[in-house]
This record gives sequence, C-alpha cells and structure tokens, in this order.
Amino acid sequence: MRIVIIEFMSLDGVVQAPGGPDEDTDGGFANGGWSHPFFDPDVVGGAFAGALTDADALLFGRRTWQTMAAAWPERAGDPFADQMNAIPKYVVTATLGDDDLTWDNTSRIAGGEAVGRIRELRETDGGDLLVMGSPTLARTLLHEGLVDELRLILMPVILGGGKTIFPDDGALRTLELVSTVTSGTGVNVSTYRPVAEG
Repeated sequence: MRIVIIEFMSLDGVVQAPGGPDEDTDGGFANGGWSHPFFDPDVVGGAFAGALTDADALLFGRRTWQTMAAAWPERAGDPFADQMNAIPKYVVTATLGDDDLTWDNTSRIAGGEAVGRIRELRETDGGDLLVMGSPTLARTLLHEGLVDELRLILMPVILGGGKTIFPDDGALRTLELVSTVTSGTGVNVSTYRPVAEG
C-alpha cells in the first residue's frame, strides 16, 4: 500500500484545527475553523473525494480519529460519509482500548508499535493507506521516510503558529511536484512525491 497524507494547510504550514473552533485548542490555538472561507466543493472537496476513492484504508492519530468518529457516523446517507464509515480504519493510540473503538471497521495500533506496524501495512498489496489530519502521526511518517505522496491543500491564510506536519530534525527531504490545481477561492491543491536519493 502507498501511504498518502492529505492536509488542509495555511501558507505558514499550520494544519491545526481546520474544521472548527473546538477541534484542537492545544497551545492556546484560537483560529479553529480557518479553512471554511476557502472551501471549494469542486477543487477542495474533489481532492478529498479522489483521495478517498483511491484508498483501501484510513490511518489516524488518536485525536483526529476521535474527532472523525464523533462526526461521520451521524452523516450516514451521504455518499462520502458512507464511504468514510465503511472503509477499514486504523488508529494509532497509547490510550484507547479496543472497547473504545466505536467507529465501524476500526483497528487499534498500539502507540509503541506504530512505526513497525505501519511499515508492515505499507508492504502489503492494495490501494492507498490515507492519512487525514493527524499532525503528530504525519510528522512521524515523514521523519521515518514512510510517505509515498503528500497532497497539500494550501489555503491563502497565515495563522501565525500552530501544529505542523513537518519534522524539525534538520534533514533535507526533496519532493517533486506531481500536479497542482487552483480553486476560485485561491486554494492550491498540490501533490508531491519524495525524490529517491541518489
């Protein structure tokens, strides 16, 4: 499986709480819901719909999984929601137990085993293993060289601080731009793939 990360992102690289004011207030983040003015159903919505169509499973960090698990089951009947609810899901967590996994088709990956287990999943046949949100997990995957594709939904806003997905380890990671589409709201949906070393 290919590991694909898709993220709403500000111009200064922030991915924290794009969906709502209470989504993630860690660090005093007060700009939750910042993506809404720029959402375009065709370009931005199409990017997520396309990513989900190519996915065989979803991979989340705990906080993002809990946010999604609280929202999507209630939206049954919408084609995108039905696909979100039906697709196999994995959540990396050190705190949730199997009994907490109330969202259909969710399996737990223990936090301490995450990198090894995700490597195993990546080596299996199939479509994409799609990561949405989950900045800590996304940063770990980039650090470990486990990302096959990065789809950034870059929105014309500067947030001045917040969570990012980029490792701060000083390592140089070169990417190639595969495609880019610009929406009428000024959003660039850009797809990147890592350039093999050498």
